[in-house]
Amino acid sequence: MLRIGYGYDVHKLVPDRPLILGGVRIEHEYGLLGHSDADVLLHAVMDALLGALALGDIGAHFPPSDPKYKDADSGKLLEAVRQMVTDKGYQLVNLDATIVCEQPKLKPYIDAMRTSLASLLAAEKEQISIKATTEEGLGVSGSGGIAAHCVLLLSAKSGWAKKELDQNGLQI
Repeated sequence: MLRIGYGYDVHKLVPDRPLILGGVRIEHEYGLLGHSDADVLLHAVMDALLGALALGDIGAHFPPSDPKYKDADSGKLLEAVRQMVTDKGYQLVNLDATIVCEQPKLKPYIDAMRTSLASLLAAEKEQISIKATTEEGLGVSGSGGIAAHCVLLLSAKSGWAKKELDQNGLQI
Protein backbone atom coordinates (compact mmCIF):
# COMPACT_ATOMS: atom_id res chain seq x y z
CA MET A 1 0.00 0.00 0.00
CA LEU A 2 1.27 3.44 -0.93
CA ARG A 3 0.44 6.78 0.73
CA ILE A 4 1.22 10.25 -0.62
CA GLY A 5 1.78 13.21 1.68
CA TYR A 6 2.05 16.93 1.02
CA GLY A 7 3.32 19.58 3.40
CA TYR A 8 3.76 23.34 3.33
CA ASP A 9 5.18 25.83 5.79
CA VAL A 10 6.15 29.49 5.80
CA HIS A 11 7.92 31.79 8.26
CA LYS A 12 8.97 35.43 8.22
CA LEU A 13 12.64 36.47 8.17
CA VAL A 14 13.65 38.58 11.18
CA PRO A 15 16.93 39.84 12.70
CA ASP A 16 18.57 38.20 15.71
CA ARG A 17 17.56 34.62 14.88
CA PRO A 18 19.67 31.84 13.36
CA LEU A 19 18.58 30.60 9.94
CA ILE A 20 18.11 26.82 10.02
CA LEU A 21 16.89 25.00 6.90
CA GLY A 22 16.78 21.24 6.58
CA GLY A 23 18.62 20.93 9.86
CA VAL A 24 21.55 22.98 8.49
CA ARG A 25 22.61 26.36 9.83
CA ILE A 26 22.72 28.84 6.95
CA GLU A 27 24.95 31.91 7.11
CA HIS A 28 22.62 34.89 6.77
CA GLU A 29 21.88 38.15 8.56
CA TYR A 30 18.28 37.06 9.24
CA GLY A 31 16.63 33.96 10.65
CA LEU A 32 13.08 32.67 10.70
CA LEU A 33 10.54 33.76 13.28
CA GLY A 34 8.73 30.93 15.01
CA HIS A 35 8.03 29.22 18.31
CA SER A 36 10.55 26.45 17.57
CA ASP A 37 13.69 26.97 15.47
CA ALA A 38 11.25 27.68 12.57
CA ASP A 39 12.93 25.30 10.11
CA VAL A 40 10.34 25.61 7.32
CA LEU A 41 11.76 22.67 5.37
CA LEU A 42 11.57 20.23 8.27
CA HIS A 43 8.11 21.54 9.17
CA ALA A 44 6.86 20.90 5.62
CA VAL A 45 8.38 17.41 5.72
CA MET A 46 6.69 16.64 9.06
CA ASP A 47 3.32 17.81 7.77
CA ALA A 48 3.75 15.67 4.64
CA LEU A 49 4.58 12.58 6.73
CA LEU A 50 1.69 13.17 9.12
CA GLY A 51 -0.70 13.97 6.27
CA ALA A 52 0.19 10.82 4.36
CA LEU A 53 -1.08 8.77 7.29
CA ALA A 54 -3.97 11.09 8.27
CA LEU A 55 -2.32 11.89 11.61
CA GLY A 56 -3.07 15.62 11.63
CA ASP A 57 -0.38 18.27 11.45
CA ILE A 58 2.63 19.34 13.47
CA GLY A 59 0.58 21.92 15.39
CA ALA A 60 -1.57 19.11 16.78
CA HIS A 61 1.47 17.10 17.93
CA PHE A 62 3.79 19.96 18.95
CA PRO A 63 1.51 22.94 19.73
CA PRO A 64 3.12 26.38 19.77
CA SER A 65 1.15 27.10 22.94
CA ASP A 66 3.23 24.48 24.79
CA PRO A 67 6.34 26.10 26.31
CA LYS A 68 8.36 22.88 26.00
CA TYR A 69 8.54 23.48 22.24
CA LYS A 70 9.93 27.02 22.59
CA ASP A 71 13.07 27.15 20.42
CA ALA A 72 12.78 23.38 19.89
CA ASP A 73 15.14 21.66 17.47
CA SER A 74 12.91 20.70 14.54
CA GLY A 75 15.24 17.76 13.83
CA LYS A 76 14.22 16.20 17.15
CA LEU A 77 10.55 16.78 16.30
CA LEU A 78 11.06 15.17 12.89
CA GLU A 79 12.62 12.12 14.53
CA ALA A 80 9.48 11.78 16.68
CA VAL A 81 7.28 12.02 13.57
CA ARG A 82 9.46 9.47 11.77
CA GLN A 83 8.88 7.11 14.69
CA MET A 84 5.10 7.59 14.32
CA VAL A 85 5.41 6.61 10.65
CA THR A 86 7.50 3.56 11.54
CA ASP A 87 5.02 2.57 14.27
CA LYS A 88 2.23 2.65 11.67
CA GLY A 89 4.21 0.22 9.50
CA TYR A 90 5.34 2.60 6.76
CA GLN A 91 8.66 3.63 5.29
CA LEU A 92 9.79 6.46 3.04
CA VAL A 93 10.03 5.72 -0.68
CA ASN A 94 11.08 9.21 -1.75
CA LEU A 95 10.72 12.85 -0.86
CA ASP A 96 10.77 15.94 -3.10
CA ALA A 97 10.93 19.39 -1.51
CA THR A 98 11.20 22.95 -2.78
CA ILE A 99 12.33 25.92 -0.68
CA VAL A 100 11.05 29.29 -1.89
CA CYS A 101 13.17 32.31 -0.97
CA GLU A 102 14.81 35.38 -2.49
CA GLN A 103 17.79 35.40 -0.10
CA PRO A 104 20.07 33.75 0.79
CA LYS A 105 21.13 31.71 -2.21
CA LEU A 106 20.79 28.08 -1.10
CA LYS A 107 22.69 26.17 -3.80
CA PRO A 108 25.83 25.80 -1.61
CA TYR A 109 23.72 24.22 1.18
CA ILE A 110 21.49 21.81 -0.77
CA ASP A 111 23.80 18.80 -0.48
CA ALA A 112 24.20 19.28 3.29
CA MET A 113 20.41 19.59 3.65
CA ARG A 114 19.92 16.33 1.71
CA THR A 115 22.45 14.59 3.94
CA SER A 116 20.82 15.98 7.09
CA LEU A 117 17.31 15.02 6.00
CA ALA A 118 18.40 11.51 4.99
CA SER A 119 19.95 11.03 8.42
CA LEU A 120 16.90 12.36 10.27
CA LEU A 121 14.60 10.09 8.24
CA ALA A 122 16.86 7.01 8.39
CA ALA A 123 16.82 7.07 4.59
CA GLU A 124 19.33 7.09 1.78
CA LYS A 125 20.41 10.43 0.36
CA GLU A 126 19.21 9.26 -3.08
CA GLN A 127 15.65 9.19 -1.70
CA ILE A 128 15.79 12.92 -0.90
CA SER A 129 15.42 15.72 -3.45
CA ILE A 130 15.66 19.36 -2.37
CA LYS A 131 15.39 22.30 -4.72
CA ALA A 132 15.39 26.06 -4.20
CA THR A 133 13.65 28.75 -6.22
CA THR A 134 12.59 32.36 -5.99
CA GLU A 135 9.29 34.06 -6.72
CA GLU A 136 10.93 36.87 -8.70
CA GLY A 137 10.20 39.34 -5.91
CA LEU A 138 6.56 38.29 -5.60
CA GLY A 139 4.62 36.21 -3.07
CA VAL A 140 5.82 35.10 0.35
CA SER A 141 9.51 35.26 -0.45
CA GLY A 142 9.15 38.67 -2.07
CA SER A 143 7.62 40.04 1.12
CA GLY A 144 10.39 38.80 3.42
CA GLY A 145 9.62 35.18 4.17
CA ILE A 146 10.75 31.69 3.30
CA ALA A 147 8.36 28.89 2.38
CA ALA A 148 8.83 25.18 1.76
CA HIS A 149 6.74 22.61 -0.07
CA CYS A 150 7.19 18.87 0.29
CA VAL A 151 5.60 15.88 -1.38
CA LEU A 152 6.55 12.34 -0.45
CA LEU A 153 5.61 8.74 -0.93
CA LEU A 154 5.38 6.13 1.82
CA SER A 155 5.04 2.39 1.36
CA ALA A 156 3.72 -0.17 3.79
CA LYS A 157 6.22 -2.55 5.27
CA SER A 158 5.04 -6.02 6.12
CA GLY A 159 3.01 -6.06 9.28
CA TRP A 160 0.63 -3.44 10.65
CA ALA A 161 -0.45 -1.63 7.47
CA LYS A 162 -1.05 -4.82 5.47
CA LYS A 163 -2.85 -6.42 8.42
CA GLU A 164 -5.15 -3.38 8.61
CA LEU A 165 -5.95 -3.78 4.93
CA ASP A 166 -6.93 -7.43 5.47
CA GLN A 167 -9.14 -6.53 8.45
CA ASN A 168 -10.94 -3.90 6.42
CA GLY A 169 -11.60 -6.33 3.60
CA LEU A 170 -9.45 -4.45 1.15
CA GLN A 171 -7.36 -6.18 -1.44
CA ILE A 172 -3.61 -6.03 -1.02
